[in-house]
Amino acid sequence: MKKAFFATMAAAALISLAGCKGKDNNSTAASTGDWKPSGTVTMIVAYKAGSGTDNTARVLTSYAEKYIGQSVIIDNKEGGSGSIGWTALAKAKPDGLTLGFINLPTFCSNIIDHLGSYTVESVEPIANHVVETSVVLVSAKSPFNTLNDLVEYAKANPKKLKASTNGNKASNHIGSQLLAHSANFEYTAIPYGGTADQLLALRQGEVDFSVAKVADFTSFASELKVLGTFDTKRIPEYPDTPTLGELGYYPDWYGSARCIVAPKGTPKAAIDFYANAFKSIMEDPEYKAASEKAHMTTEFKDPAATGALINQQYDFCANTLAEIFK
Repeated sequence: MKKAFFATMAAAALISLAGCKGKDNNSTAASTGDWKPSGTVTMIVAYKAGSGTDNTARVLTSYAEKYIGQSVIIDNKEGGSGSIGWTALAKAKPDGLTLGFINLPTFCSNIIDHLGSYTVESVEPIANHVVETSVVLVSAKSPFNTLNDLVEYAKANPKKLKASTNGNKASNHIGSQLLAHSANFEYTAIPYGGTADQLLALRQGEVDFSVAKVADFTSFASELKVLGTFDTKRIPEYPDTPTLGELGYYPDWYGSARCIVAPKGTPKAAIDFYANAFKSIMEDPEYKAASEKAHMTTEFKDPAATGALINQQYDFCANTLAEIFK
């Protein structure tokens, strides 16, 4: 998946990461120099409780105290396709006690669309947490049983099909556009406040299809049908579901990355501390078991590689969105 990810996002070479295994102490925080958080750490999540981002953040932070030495609490600041939470994150005091999750590519597409007062330079990258593949979904009650069924109907009935999205030009809207652009059909996009609301609309029959990530709907997968996947090969969760490329549509990998960042100006010692701590968490056997159960694809990247990923996603949005949203 990594090759397709970087080829699709920025046509860049793979970033190879080296690192040693983190410490697995039962009560000692991961340490970098003498810096340690002096109190409870707040993790801003720019989507509502129960969303895919919130769920993955909670799995990660449930193991945080073991390595960080302090509790990490989730602060959900939803709205504006994530821009409300990310603006608050950018404005937070850079003392090492406020961290945040950013979603790529939405974080970058919001910047290009001027949806928030933050920029790429407003945050300090710490680590990448997960990379998730996007899929095309319909309700279990939908008359469409294959992606070709949906595409053929959409071509015969321009703009009649409705797709719920997690916001205008947010990650799942981009996925719908990649499908429609490559399959040459028109549809009507209906933006919702986030992925949780987007998928609720699909389940309730308000729209005809959606694009989301696998981890977003694991708790209600029986209510949906997966018609296609945005990957270069069939994914393990849905081995009988064809890729879009197999069907002659978008041929590359597409999905989302979820990264941990801090406000600009957070001390380097704090950034290094958290990078070491989160690496140790992601290598913890108990965390690994929990993430597999939640269908999360953990992919740790250090601060430098995470920063490069954010920049690559920004380039992808700047160069691709104008083409697919004509």
